[in-house]
Amino acid sequence: MRAFRHLTLLLCLLAPSAFADALYQIEVIVFRQAGQPVVASQPAPDDWAAGAQSIAGNERGIALEDVAAKLNPGSGYQVLLHKAWAQTLGAVPGKSALSTGNEQFGHYPVEGTIALTLLERLVDIDADIWVNQFDADALLTGSERIKQRSRLKNGELTYLDHGSLGMLVKVTPQ
Repeated sequence: MRAFRHLTLLLCLLAPSAFADALYQIEVIVFRQAGQPVVASQPAPDDWAAGAQSIAGNERGIALEDVAAKLNPGSGYQVLLHKAWAQTLGAVPGKSALSTGNEQFGHYPVEGTIALTLLERLVDIDADIWVNQFDADALLTGSERIKQRSRLKNGELTYLDHGSLGMLVKVTPQ
């Protein structure tokens, strides 16, 4: 019984460090592939960023400039969003809101959320990104959507594909 108490105490002391939150740099490139856009059946919801923290104030310099440069119209691609930010990751999902372009009635040309969960040397990602089209009155008329879940290796560039949209993600410990 005494050995069990000591083991329990030891696990309680070590467990918080094993699951401690750590700072990571996240970099995301969202791009359109050649061909017709695949418009979602519904436009992006008005509460697209519900429960997410904005990456504003945590943005960092991009490191994947050379990769983004290869995604050019001559190669059949168009980069729609390229962002990098610092975020603390842990066992509880951290959900971030990102967008680019001018806001029009609560929506951006590209907007969405990325939830990340740290699992030892792996990171689970749940991405939900909308690429919006607006009419001449700045009203949202349609959206393309990439919604993907995946498991990433730290420091490895990962490609997520969905219809006419693609996403490159790299999550690196700081």
